[in-house]
Amino acid sequence: MAGENKSVISSAAPEPVGLYPHAKKIGNLLFLSGIGPRQKGEKKIPGVEQDEKGNIVSYDIEKQCHSVFRNVKTVLEESGSSWDKIIDVTVFLTNMKTDFAIYNKLWAEYFSGNPPCRTTVEIKSLPTPIAIELKVIATI
Repeated sequence: MAGENKSVISSAAPEPVGLYPHAKKIGNLLFLSGIGPRQKGEKKIPGVEQDEKGNIVSYDIEKQCHSVFRNVKTVLEESGSSWDKIIDVTVFLTNMKTDFAIYNKLWAEYFSGNPPCRTTVEIKSLPTPIAIELKVIATI
């Protein structure tokens, strides 16, 4: 794949939790790093209630899904792409049994036109107290 290899750091998306860009442009493809529901500059995660020790007491997967989809859209647009140019998504859920039906319903609403390829996997945890994260590939 010849062409540009450029990192993108979004001015509106939540700050990365490590040393990585929000996205990487290579040729006419855009690779997003894992994007979760956190909000830029906020400590509180949408839909998450924690105890005084930081343990998750409860969470609302619907609120987290809406937030993560907004964050992905933000990074796509700041990178010169758009929602309709998503071609492949890997979704990480921390509780497939309870969260898949709600996430799948919302997915169908957000991607009602020409949905991208999708893989959904359950993982034990994510690096912050979130229940969903998306890894996205799009065209520019």
